[in-house]
Amino acid sequence: MNILKINNRLKFITKLFTLFLGTFLLLSCSQSESSKTYTRIDTAIQLATDYMVRATDAQGLFLYTINMNQEVHVKPSYNMLRHAGAIYAMCTAYENNPNIELRNAILRAGSFLQDSTIYALPEEPNIMAVWSDSKIVGGKNPVSAKLGGTGLGLIALTRIERIQPGFTPVPTLEGLGDFIVYSQKPDGSYYSKYIPSEGGRMDNWTSLYYPGEAALGLMMLYEIDKNDKWIKSAAKTLEYLAKSREGYTSVPADHWALMATEKLMELPQEKLPISKDILLSHTLQICKSIFTTQILDSSRAKFYGGFNSDGRVTPTSTRLEGLIAARSFIPYDHYISDRLDKAITLGITFLLNSQIKDGFYSGGFPRAVKLKKDNNLKVKNFNKKATEIRIDYVQHALSAMIKYKNSNWN
Repeated sequence: MNILKINNRLKFITKLFTLFLGTFLLLSCSQSESSKTYTRIDTAIQLATDYMVRATDAQGLFLYTINMNQEVHVKPSYNMLRHAGAIYAMCTAYENNPNIELRNAILRAGSFLQDSTIYALPEEPNIMAVWSDSKIVGGKNPVSAKLGGTGLGLIALTRIERIQPGFTPVPTLEGLGDFIVYSQKPDGSYYSKYIPSEGGRMDNWTSLYYPGEAALGLMMLYEIDKNDKWIKSAAKTLEYLAKSREGYTSVPADHWALMATEKLMELPQEKLPISKDILLSHTLQICKSIFTTQILDSSRAKFYGGFNSDGRVTPTSTRLEGLIAARSFIPYDHYISDRLDKAITLGITFLLNSQIKDGFYSGGFPRAVKLKKDNNLKVKNFNKKATEIRIDYVQHALSAMIKYKNSNWN
């Protein structure tokens, strides 16, 4: 063998070794970074879970809002939708890491939801709803049953069934499902409220999130009683949303709709009265719209990776809940996958950086990560609320982090 061939082989072996070493080091670094992220996630989840437990009183009510700036007066109020949403997040936390204090807090909050807010419609004794009463939520509004409240109540109570089977009688759960079906119009849209003193079903006001919350509640009820009518109603909801948004580039960041879609996509096509292609197309439309709002300017370090230009935290949490749900069924080789993975990873990093790590408020998430610099009234009002921690700020962040940790793609 001549010298030239030997040199060429040596060069080839050297390049091969260099490539192998580089790949090994890159993978080692990736695994190291991944390990660090998981450690941070676990710590953040535990801190947020502990906050939720501390915020649950003996009656089962949550410390709804607190402001870290003690000079700011917090107006007393409550919201049963967020009460139910908080229970749902706590249930996911319990399944992630069971402990007796968390379980007891969940059951207290669940019992309050059952005993104080769920009863039948005046003219329909078999149709149940979650009611908002000024005696609990404050204000002077008449007693009403909100579509979103009943949807989230159903989500919370069906999730408790995974922790304590039989906590809520199945007829009660089905009665809540029947309220959602009763509130749905033939085209798949909804009456948003039911107010007995004003004649019953009302559609003079609509909510972005109520339909998705209702659809997710129905799909979780289906997992318990296997009644196909819940699938039919949930699918009709998603089909209406998809058709109403068709052709638009910018659409609402409807995370509840994405979470409901995740449940529908788990079923075989023959079980669905809607094409999975329609569901996927609607999902991609929402994801692309969310991407356009992500802060990718590295000079805005505190906001980087978030999905809101003023540094509010919860818009990032909710968008992550939706994106991670979408990631579970979008094919790995889909053209959007890389962008989706990047958006989720950067968003989670923003979320982890936003959490309060120690002190009296540890585990909480503030409304915003930074105060604004100005003295006008609008900025002053923003800054007053920037330091508040509301139960749903923690709830959505906790749900997003657990979904990220448990996601198959990650």
